[in-house]
Amino acid sequence: MGKLIVVTAPSGAGKTTIVRHLLATFGNLAFSVSATTRSRRENEREGVDYYYINVQKFRELVAQNAFLEWEEVYENQFYGTLKSEAERLWAEGKCVVFDIDVRGALNVKKAFPDQTLTIFVKPPSPEILFERLKKRKSETQESLQKRIAKAAFELTFEKHFDIALVNDDLEVALRQAEQIVGEWLGGTKPETINP
Repeated sequence: MGKLIVVTAPSGAGKTTIVRHLLATFGNLAFSVSATTRSRRENEREGVDYYYINVQKFRELVAQNAFLEWEEVYENQFYGTLKSEAERLWAEGKCVVFDIDVRGALNVKKAFPDQTLTIFVKPPSPEILFERLKKRKSETQESLQKRIAKAAFELTFEKHFDIALVNDDLEVALRQAEQIVGEWLGGTKPETINP
């Protein structure tokens, strides 16, 4: 099994942008596509952004122990990483990159403590994060409030991760993410970056 890189953050902190940049920068990384029961957004593609499955099928897969990690993030809204997805990427000789929520990240680290580097992407302040979520305009007021409450809770988990990366200036955050991952892939444990 290869190395694992888990990028996690509260919704709106910029983890997906950072993951996409890392994938474009390092040829030996591969993205672990998560499964979810939430509806597909307009710009998302099946099997590229997520595997979209219904709640009943997700629960069946949980019962079959088919997930490396999974979480009911909101009521009847599940996210998880299928074991088959990680195994497929390992078979290709790739280091697997995860873009998953905070609890999922902790579960992967717990399952593979020595092979996993966890990066917690955080905003410069909670207020900036909440503003970013509001600007998305992709949710109802009720779902937006749920995301804000969850994001506030997830910010309290920073100390449980190997690296805290502040995403204030995106270009700076991308360069720091490259440095962190480059060190990890080269066999060196990255220094803590928390400006």
